[in-house]
Amino acid sequence: MQGFGTDVRAYDPGDMGYKIKSYQETPNPNALKCVLDRRTGEKTRSYFKAADAAGDALAAGLFGIPGVTNLLIHPEWITVSKNAGVSWKVMKGQIERVLNEAE
Repeated sequence: MQGFGTDVRAYDPGDMGYKIKSYQETPNPNALKCVLDRRTGEKTRSYFKAADAAGDALAAGLFGIPGVTNLLIHPEWITVSKNAGVSWKVMKGQIERVLNEAE
């Protein structure tokens, strides 16, 4: 048919970023659990500083957000911790952007 390109790729879920299905509060007011629409991998990983996350593109991207202090990345969710002086209202939009752009 005319008008349709011939560059058709098979669907690969790895091509798209993550979507947050829900946010869940934690006992720590400076930590927020983000439940994701797909798995981040097979292993849980934890980082307390950006330098520790250098080999993990997802974690490095999240540490690029000003105010992020540590991360717990579970295969089905991510808990982001922040500095007390930063609002979740600001952080949520930045977290969503990084996750949407992740590979």
